[in-house]
Amino acid sequence: MSMDQAALMAALQSVIDPNTGKDFVSTKLLKNLRAQGASVSFDVTLGYPARSQIAPIRQMLEDAARSVPGVQQATANVDFKIIAHSVQRGVPLLPGVKNMIAVASGKGGVGKSTTAANLALALAAEGARVGMLDADIYGPSQPTMMGVHGSPEHDGQAMQPLIGHGVQVNSIGLMVKQGQAMIWRGPMVTQALDQLMRQTAWHDVDYLIVDMPPGTGDVQLSISQRAPVTGAVIVTTPQDIALMDARRGIAMFEKVGVPILGVVENMAVYRCTQCGHEEHIFGAGGGQRMAEEYKVDYLGGLPLSLSIREQADSGCPTVAAAPDSAEAATYRAIARRIAVKVAEQAKDYSSRFPTITVSNT
Repeated sequence: MSMDQAALMAALQSVIDPNTGKDFVSTKLLKNLRAQGASVSFDVTLGYPARSQIAPIRQMLEDAARSVPGVQQATANVDFKIIAHSVQRGVPLLPGVKNMIAVASGKGGVGKSTTAANLALALAAEGARVGMLDADIYGPSQPTMMGVHGSPEHDGQAMQPLIGHGVQVNSIGLMVKQGQAMIWRGPMVTQALDQLMRQTAWHDVDYLIVDMPPGTGDVQLSISQRAPVTGAVIVTTPQDIALMDARRGIAMFEKVGVPILGVVENMAVYRCTQCGHEEHIFGAGGGQRMAEEYKVDYLGGLPLSLSIREQADSGCPTVAAAPDSAEAATYRAIARRIAVKVAEQAKDYSSRFPTITVSNT
């Protein structure tokens, strides 16, 4: 029996990517369809890191093709390729970096750095090449969390990032003595951050995760305006005070034209390790309500967990220390949603960024 090519395309179009909610045919991700006798083969290239997703997606596509009368053998070649996306007008890409994702919070103490570290590890676990820039000059914590020590080598032109759990890392914390107070004014901090960004030899990084300083001051504004930020992730707790400051963070990024990729809610619930009782110590659902208010994605919530804190403090965050845990699964799901949102942006997204004109009148 000869195959009906129209039926074959219809069958393949019925397969929905579980991560994007779209089919592979209409999005033009399915290419090079080849039919010979009773055999078909085709290629699918995803736009997000998908090491754990390739096998199930391949199976769905091949099953759909074999369901068509006349098709006895189907081969789906599934892989992924990450490209550079949205850069503010007039801001050049960082050498060696495709996408820059800012992880920010309106205030300190909400678990922003822990979230940034675990998201970096989650993206790396899916096959992406990831860098971690610790931009929190006054409170650099990524060297401790990522388990890296010593100073970056410098060849006179660029610093070589250190490697922690497969992630490239650079931080002002690697260049000053532990416990040393960073008594710097705004211009010095801005210059230090610019050097960290532009004088680090990032090696073919798909995603540079930037652990932003808390707040919405001149440092945060300088990064948002002078760095090629693809998008921002806002970290908060359900507490009203944290949400109030997180709203300021969203407003700042929106004002400078940086897309908000979504909201992560930390310390959403506490589960007693002895009896399993759940209690919302910092309030319930605040992050989700804020996401709905600003019409941005609620990426997920993490519990108030002793293990998450202990693992980060030990230099081996949850995604690396306990990859089979429920918390690690949540971090991976959040990272995948972020990567998908980045992949769905236009390659040249500069038209959405405002041009700022200064007039003397």
